[in-house]
Amino acid sequence: MEIIYKDIHDFTEEQLKDLFLSVEWSSGHYPDKLVTAMKNFETVFSAWDGDKLVGMICAMDDGVMNAYVHYLLVRPEYQDRKIGRELVEMIKKKYADYLRVIVIAYNTELKFYERCGFEKSDVSSPMFITSLWT
Repeated sequence: MEIIYKDIHDFTEEQLKDLFLSVEWSSGHYPDKLVTAMKNFETVFSAWDGDKLVGMICAMDDGVMNAYVHYLLVRPEYQDRKIGRELVEMIKKKYADYLRVIVIAYNTELKFYERCGFEKSDVSSPMFITSLWT
């Protein structure tokens, strides 16, 4: 089936729970919070196979200089179909005039992000205060 990309912010708890838990992200255990978070993100692009949510990228921005990619996830059975790459390209297009687009990548995903044009910083490191375990 053809993958359709959408620019929407409204999702059901079940759609988000299924997507996030499919990649074993602990955020999926808080689907009510995810529904609210999606409404609050400046940018949410999603990938659909029919009525099934198969991928998503979300970003926050300051309106002019910096954009922060917070989530990028694709269901495991849909990976290696260039869905993640297309979602990143949508973000890069939207924020083309910004001075910086930032992503905090898991170490296992560095190569993917490098292929998308991101560079690992040698002068800074992400830091967290979190109760999430993934």
